[in-house]
Amino acid sequence: MTATNRKSIGFLSFGHWTPSPQSKTRSAGENLLQSIDLAVAAEELGADGAYFRVHHFARQLGSPFPLLAAVGARTKTIEIGTGVIDMRYENPLYMAEDAGAADLISGGRLQLGISRGSPEQVIEGWRYFGYRPAEGQDDADLAREHTKVLLEVLKGEGFAEPNPRPMFPNPPGLLRIEPHSEGLRERIWWGAASNATARWAAGLGMNLQSSTLKADETGEPFHVQQAAQIREFRDAWAEAGHAHTPRVSVSRSIFAITNDLDRAYFGGEGESRDQIGNIDASMRAIFGRSYAAEPERLVKQLAEDEAIAEADTLLLTVPNQLGVAYNTSVLDNILRYVAPALGWR
Repeated sequence: MTATNRKSIGFLSFGHWTPSPQSKTRSAGENLLQSIDLAVAAEELGADGAYFRVHHFARQLGSPFPLLAAVGARTKTIEIGTGVIDMRYENPLYMAEDAGAADLISGGRLQLGISRGSPEQVIEGWRYFGYRPAEGQDDADLAREHTKVLLEVLKGEGFAEPNPRPMFPNPPGLLRIEPHSEGLRERIWWGAASNATARWAAGLGMNLQSSTLKADETGEPFHVQQAAQIREFRDAWAEAGHAHTPRVSVSRSIFAITNDLDRAYFGGEGESRDQIGNIDASMRAIFGRSYAAEPERLVKQLAEDEAIAEADTLLLTVPNQLGVAYNTSVLDNILRYVAPALGWR
């Protein structure tokens, strides 16, 4: 499989809110309503996706399915998705019901990104949600077990023994999770930090989401390592023999500076570089640079990003606390001045 230049372009919002007077999202309610408004505005601009990050115990977007359903009801064409839901916290059967409902409301536009998750706000927060790893397992094993159950029930096959005296008549045979949305199983994405988890996701037939950080496995620049991860994922997909073609997304912070306000907010990001840090005590990570420059210079910089070239989907991280109007202009600048010059649109 070869890299494609045409990109599906969407936004990814972490959905921060704070009561600070400097923020335009000062409450959870404002945050949710503005997230819907930004998705509507992005669709009107011609963007392809509205994606939301999920964190628990934080002033961010913590319960994705009501938001996804609301966005699906207010829009007609834009993909709605997550990047990502932490599976350590999830009841996979209840999640399958919520995801099926949101997908049906949107007419089959849900792109559900899931993962093991990142370090959270509280110690072992999934325990407060009622989940514990089995003996001899860790929290990553817990996330993968929940994921396997979710993937299985999304197939739509019956597995539950019906009551011989039900309140309502049952169809014949074992019962499945309802509502079932046909095709959703092929629209599940795994957020992989390492090459090994990318191969694991490919084996299970999940699409790949690769973020602005990954395990530093070779010491090479971030975009080079990420491109190699994407190629390993596609090789593993081919080896698994899946019938359909997978999708791959990468996330980037990209800002086209077109006026003084852009320059005031992001002019200092122009010299951004990859950074090295640690995720927990177990993983040395490399964090990808931000891009901020006038459109012509930005086009030249992005043309050298190997991972963007490999991916079919680009998710632009947006500073949601700057408000819907400003973030609409951020997306418009990329779609108007940058994407066409790179052949992405």
